[in-house]
Amino acid sequence: MSPPALATGISPHRIAAMILRYWYVLKSSWPRLLELLYWPALQIVTWGFLQNYISQNAGFFARAGGTLVGAVILWDILFRGQLGFSISFLEEMWARNLGNLMMSPLKPIEFLLALMAMSLIRLAIGVIPMTLLAIIFFGFNVYSIGFPLIVFFCNLIFTSWSVGIFVSGLVLRYGLGAESIVWTLMFGMMPLACIYYPVTVLPHWLQYVAWSLPPTYVFEGMRALLMEHVFRTDLMAEAIAINAVLIAISFAVFLMLLRSARQHGSLIQTGE
Repeated sequence: MSPPALATGISPHRIAAMILRYWYVLKSSWPRLLELLYWPALQIVTWGFLQNYISQNAGFFARAGGTLVGAVILWDILFRGQLGFSISFLEEMWARNLGNLMMSPLKPIEFLLALMAMSLIRLAIGVIPMTLLAIIFFGFNVYSIGFPLIVFFCNLIFTSWSVGIFVSGLVLRYGLGAESIVWTLMFGMMPLACIYYPVTVLPHWLQYVAWSLPPTYVFEGMRALLMEHVFRTDLMAEAIAINAVLIAISFAVFLMLLRSARQHGSLIQTGE
């Protein structure tokens, strides 16, 4: 007998079944596993050696320590958290299985929770080896940050899920013709999130846009921690508040787009 549903009607059994489905797909394909390992490893090596070069020739970066390597790791958490969510969703679209899932007892919220869990699994496969490479090659141990790392991670993963839910809703409604937004939207956020430089570098009017994005607070907080040895709890509190709003909006938009897709019959017609 399946375990009882929670008071909200959400079934852990159905969520676990979806996670197991995605896990079987992932572990049965070595190219998928290799891709999860390849890109983070390539990024940390490339940017790490760049920081080594710059730190030998610029006093600022010598003082900044592992700021650049830390930024690369945190950016990868943000990007791969969203990508891990969206890829699991797209695999349903590519297999033309989404209509079957939506006609099953599986609830939309259970589907999204399963995708969130898979994004964490995919993220761990890619980022943990990346952090070990940072320790081995560059002597930067991101785990030494301690509790602030947990806060940074939570804020970044919440943002990545918000973006993942939103873009999945767009693809759900408009078909695979909108697939490119999965790969491009997060990169569009990249210059405004101030990953490799402080917010003050931006034009004054653009700084207001940057401060509306939760990752900006995380990367500013990381620089303050590594360079000034101060954990900015005020920045993290603001990031959490913005993330709470964003994830609520993304859920609402996804459900709205799902309803629209059902009305237009696009759950079955998932082509271009």
